[in-house]
Amino acid sequence: MTVRPTRLLVTGAAGFIGTNFVRHALAAGIDRLVALDLLTYAGNYANLADLEADARFRFVRLDVAARADVARLVVEERIEAIVHCAAETHVDRSIGDHTPFLRTNVDGTIALLEAVRGQAGFRCFLHVSTDEVYGSIAEGRAREDWPTRPSSPYAASKAAADGFVQAYATTHGVPAVITRCSNNYGPYQFPEKVIPLFVTNALDGQPLPLYGDGMNVRDWIHVEDHVEALWHVLGLGETDGRVYNVSAENEVPNRTVTDRILALLGRPATLVRYVADRPGHDRRYALESARLRATGWRPRRSFDEGLAATVDWYRDQRPWWEAVKSGAYRDYYERMYASRLRAGRDMP
Repeated sequence: MTVRPTRLLVTGAAGFIGTNFVRHALAAGIDRLVALDLLTYAGNYANLADLEADARFRFVRLDVAARADVARLVVEERIEAIVHCAAETHVDRSIGDHTPFLRTNVDGTIALLEAVRGQAGFRCFLHVSTDEVYGSIAEGRAREDWPTRPSSPYAASKAAADGFVQAYATTHGVPAVITRCSNNYGPYQFPEKVIPLFVTNALDGQPLPLYGDGMNVRDWIHVEDHVEALWHVLGLGETDGRVYNVSAENEVPNRTVTDRILALLGRPATLVRYVADRPGHDRRYALESARLRATGWRPRRSFDEGLAATVDWYRDQRPWWEAVKSGAYRDYYERMYASRLRAGRDMP
């Protein structure tokens, strides 16, 4: 039986998926966890501050693309595995400026791969990727052997990073595995994403900017099911660059998600505003996760259950998201949505 690594480096640790994974790994009994994050706009140290009392935990503020510093940290902490969550992830931001996506998603991944290449005792590089590398799925469910067809600069940067991970596994023997997950939701998600954006806007009686006709379909998974999948994959000992899709197979149109949020909060449908769609907006995502399920992993949360719990979390954590939605976020929101909302139309 494969034994999980005991000394982990988690990148993007103060972000949404990183925060949830760090908490899961510590609760599961990891011996040592080093949390790396640059604390850019989506990295929130408040997510992790309460963990500083745990002697197993260390937070390091560092740019994942800073090669020399990253390499030094890997050696200093005798890192056995990396769970690489650090990424610029918002499609709309990538359309406006792809540069940060190249630095973090591509250069950052290469810096980590270089840091562990040839390191004695290093056991697993787990690269956390996305279903968006497959592009829009007209029918069926994307399997791991499907070609990548990214539609956005964000998806292209993640597909490039996937390619470098597989290349380093093949050429340099870096022990690596890739997970490609469907759309996450749950606690600590930055409110530029649709579910926390709509929940927090609805709580404040603000408009909900719904792209296009609202019928784009996403394959939703609760973040706790995702991080349980990551923990499970770490224990498999698969290090040949293979890919595992991670999906709960909850396909729901964005309009339906919107309606459920409004119902859970008791808010009127008149808050919904149909706005101009984003360029190249993928119509549907859907993943087949049979390969991972065959190893024993299963999602545990239904979408209705998980969404209700998520809405409750944001309702109870107003100080957290009000702090996040201040300052620079307000400027971004104004740039992204103000003109769209002025030109938008009410829900039919």
